[in-house]
Amino acid sequence: MTDTRTDGRAVDELRPVTIERGWSAHAEGSALITFGGTKVLCTASFTNGVPRWLTGKGKGWVTAEYAMLPRATNSRNDRESIKGKVGGRTHEISRLIGRALRAVVDTKALGENTIVIDCDVLQADGGTRTAAITGAYVALADAIAWGRQKKFIAQRSEVLIDSVSAVSVGIIDGTPMLDLAYVEDVRAETDMNVVVTGRGLFVEVQGTAEGAPFDKRELDQLLELGVNGCAQLRDLQTAALSD
Repeated sequence: MTDTRTDGRAVDELRPVTIERGWSAHAEGSALITFGGTKVLCTASFTNGVPRWLTGKGKGWVTAEYAMLPRATNSRNDRESIKGKVGGRTHEISRLIGRALRAVVDTKALGENTIVIDCDVLQADGGTRTAAITGAYVALADAIAWGRQKKFIAQRSEVLIDSVSAVSVGIIDGTPMLDLAYVEDVRAETDMNVVVTGRGLFVEVQGTAEGAPFDKRELDQLLELGVNGCAQLRDLQTAALSD
């Protein structure tokens, strides 16, 4: 059991997190989010109209795509576009981000509009999917504000019913820890991603015993760490959007 980590953080401490809102000059909403060494650029593109399967239903659509730059990690990976197919991990994370965002969107209030969030990992040091969700929410909020300004969304429509953020937790050497860097993630006996709304409600919990199985007490400790971490991230999102 330990109370400190290789980078000197306490077990319940986030890495330094920054959210640079409006990073892209072209996208309707954008945010460059940093969790320690992990950096993800989230851009939100607003389109008036919906996919054909939603036409005439009075609802909008929010979806997401996730990708990593070839040299986001310590060795180069070929672009998936060159390989000719999108990998299973990329599909899974893209769908996770989309689900997380749609959990806090009133699609009727959005109207027949589509917002696509692109989350591109510039540098990876653990927790890329959770950073992507947290940054994507900020980009989404700005894209919705843009749509309202352009009168694609009714002025009084409350499209966002809550905020959403996400963080990783895990058990290392028997100790539950918050926001795992890569060197911790690869050693974790249990690895979990927690997606939580601003009100503290769970959207998704992804957890796996990489080594020894975990018991309910450990699960409860991990969830508490995750909820507390997401509450801090919610406050950082609120601060970024109030600038």
